Amino acid sequence: MSQSIQSLIDAIKSSNDTAVFTGAGVSTLSGIKDFRSPDGVYSRPWQGYSVEDILSLHFFKRDPAIFYQWAREFCYCLDRYRPSIVHNLLAKLEEQHLIGGVMTQNIDVLHQKAGSKNVLEVHGSPSNHHCLKCRKTFGYDDIAPTVMKGDVPKCPDCGGVIKPDIIFYGESLDQNTLEACFDWAERCQIMIVLGSSLTVQPAASIPLAAYQAHAKVCIVNAQDTPLDRIATWHFRDLKTFSEELGQALIPGWNND
Repeated sequence: MSQSIQSLIDAIKSSNDTAVFTGAGVSTLSGIKDFRSPDGVYSRPWQGYSVEDILSLHFFKRDPAIFYQWAREFCYCLDRYRPSIVHNLLAKLEEQHLIGGVMTQNIDVLHQKAGSKNVLEVHGSPSNHHCLKCRKTFGYDDIAPTVMKGDVPKCPDCGGVIKPDIIFYGESLDQNTLEACFDWAERCQIMIVLGSSLTVQPAASIPLAAYQAHAKVCIVNAQDTPLDRIATWHFRDLKTFSEELGQALIPGWNND
């Protein structure tokens, strides 16, 4: 074990408030593609459409069928995926009161599936949906069968198109969630960033807010990030990092 990771372990043990911020990289270990790597979701068009366009609110309102065709394999087959070592570690660390929970950019609900209780979903998730016309709400299980059949879900009451509560491009983040993230960032003692390119704003500013409030920052990501310069600790390999933290901090750790 390197001296730098040992110093992080010691810091976590003595911290009164450790926050964790996760990005798509933590779910690549579960088999879900990330967005911005050379082989990521954004690396090639889907049936001639830019994925960024498919994920824009304007595009969705114009042609929701395209989004739902694309999303069948990305958002509505989540039962195929199991939490990775990272998800499992974070759930155990929260259970042991070594971290306060997780802020995540991800929409795959794998933190909750692993057992994390305090999860702030910065970009929303398909766990909930709402009708764009009458605002009636629906759960994932209400909508997924319709999408997997190849149909656009419509509200049974008013016939309006139903949209997942994922934050699309051109749509504002949930203000309450965002404020909760920044509030936590500004009071935590350690901010651990896992698997995020830290390029999507305003979410990417959350770790910076922690640093500006005098927290120590740890960044674990395979590629460089714009905030590497502020990190007290910096590591590349999420799996090795998680194994070492689990062995050091979780009694009987075996990633089961």
